[in-house]
Amino acid sequence: MKMGATDRRMAEKSGTGSFIGILMLDTAFPRIMGDGGNPDSYPFPVRLRKITGAGALDIVRDGQPSEELTQAFVEAARQLEAEGAAGIVSTCGFLVTVQHRIASAVSVPVILSALSLYPAIFEAHGQAPVGIITASARQFGNAVLHAAGIYHGRIPIAGMEDVPAFANAILTNQLNGGKHFDAVAIRDAVVAKARAMQAQEPAIGAILLECTNLPPYAEAIRQATGLPVYSILDVAQILWGLSVSGQRQAGASH
Repeated sequence: MKMGATDRRMAEKSGTGSFIGILMLDTAFPRIMGDGGNPDSYPFPVRLRKITGAGALDIVRDGQPSEELTQAFVEAARQLEAEGAAGIVSTCGFLVTVQHRIASAVSVPVILSALSLYPAIFEAHGQAPVGIITASARQFGNAVLHAAGIYHGRIPIAGMEDVPAFANAILTNQLNGGKHFDAVAIRDAVVAKARAMQAQEPAIGAILLECTNLPPYAEAIRQATGLPVYSILDVAQILWGLSVSGQRQAGASH
């Protein structure tokens, strides 16, 4: 996949030819601004790599994807590295279950899920509870939690699987070319879930969005709860920052 004009300008601005690679599920819904699969959501160059056949229901599960799909993700990560990726993220937080497998296959940093930030966010906010909003609370179990290094006791979790506007578009891919994608309904639902979570657990110190389709509504969640909201966009920003810092250090040593 070639870099677009925006990506080239950002690469020139940063003084590098590198980019953040994004392993992307095979979906049909619109990737609106802020979505982890929309290249314009990032203030630096990115390159998407869609994994054919990797639908949401193949990945959103409390366990690893099939071996065939896992190997396809590994090969895509290797391709992105060969093309110059400085780091790799993904468009589904449930891929944390194959984080080690994919990271071990390449030499660049790989963080596939915002869930991997959970331990750091937990400590950064004085060990206050960190609420998680996920694509599916029903599928969100110990396999996912433990893969992300989350071993705390009670964790506030809210799922979007019972929201028709979300489930029909994101999980079951029932939209016809995205004509009926209702971003307003999804926004209102995720804000309501965040508020309910906060009311049930007033000590929450932050909210973490597992689902990479939810960052478009992060600001609405912040305004409704007064809490910081973290997502895959923050993960990509961290990896890009590490890349830029590393190149500066390498340049200074010459």
